[in-house]
Amino acid sequence: MTQKIGIVTGGGDCPGLNAVIRAIVKAGAIYGWECMGIHGGFDGLLTPVQAIPLELKDMDGLLIRGGTILGSANSGQFSAKTGHGEPRQVPQKILNQAKANFDGLNLCAMVAIGGDGTLTIAQQMFEMGFPVVGVPKTIDNDLDATQMTFGFDTAVACAVDALDRLHSTAQSHNRVMVLEVMGRYAGWIASYAGLAGGADVILIPEVKFNYDSIQKKIQAREAEGKHFTIVIVAEGATLEGQGFVTSNKTGKDREARLGGIGHMVAQEIEERTKKETRCVVLGHLQRGGQPTQWDRQLCTRFGVHAFQMIAKAQFGMMVALKENGMMGPVTLKDAINKIRRVDPAGELVMTARALGISFGDEPA
Repeated sequence: MTQKIGIVTGGGDCPGLNAVIRAIVKAGAIYGWECMGIHGGFDGLLTPVQAIPLELKDMDGLLIRGGTILGSANSGQFSAKTGHGEPRQVPQKILNQAKANFDGLNLCAMVAIGGDGTLTIAQQMFEMGFPVVGVPKTIDNDLDATQMTFGFDTAVACAVDALDRLHSTAQSHNRVMVLEVMGRYAGWIASYAGLAGGADVILIPEVKFNYDSIQKKIQAREAEGKHFTIVIVAEGATLEGQGFVTSNKTGKDREARLGGIGHMVAQEIEERTKKETRCVVLGHLQRGGQPTQWDRQLCTRFGVHAFQMIAKAQFGMMVALKENGMMGPVTLKDAINKIRRVDPAGELVMTARALGISFGDEPA
């Protein structure tokens, strides 16, 4: 009997998902394995099953195509994160139904491509008998068990392009421009993009900020004859003594939807400095479009190694980029055990501070 692998993409979409799918299918085909795509996230394993065969001819053009041909979902009956990241056990009857349909498709293994939420579901499925392998995906780059997740580099490139464009209009009008980027619990996008894009203020979840510090930075630039300021803020950044800024549109059994911190910061800056201040929210622009060359090769390596792990029956594992630059397996448990966050005392932040970039925590 031909061995068949199921592939599922979960959580938010990001550039590179299709490149991973392509790599798994192509690597498997060389050894005579077949692949089936589970459509619409894990819910595609529920009755009626939504599964499609993935042929080699279907892989043409996928390396550079954004999104996912399988569709994705970060809600539904397989939701494993609620509130602000609180874990939720997927109901046993849902897991049982998925397992029965998995067996009915004659699948011998499944690749789950996703971030913390998706891999939490994958771990629960593994514990009840699913032969599953994980691939790390999140533009937030916040999975601790891998040096980098795919989608991150593309998101940073998008944010840097936005900062480049905002510089010219900010300087032309002597404005303060605030760019809000994604980053729920970790400020990797804001930190990397802020450093590469010449931001003057970087606000991240790892460093509580205060408005006096930001005001002092803007006034110092004014005194130097620099009448514009660029601020980049992660959506999960918080003011001293306060919590996340959230929208009121959070659905049932879903993580709280963040949003509004950029506009809040912009409004406060304008009131304090009397300078015209504008806010731009990149939002889902960071998730769309073609993956960068870095993400393309990373996705390809992840996909090939995921197949190799299946061939070796290394289930309950996730493929990870190690410190030595090589690929290797780590347990799904380790992958979801801890969030990888920016170290406030680390080299990245210290480099930015050495350039005079403010993190909004300096004494007034």
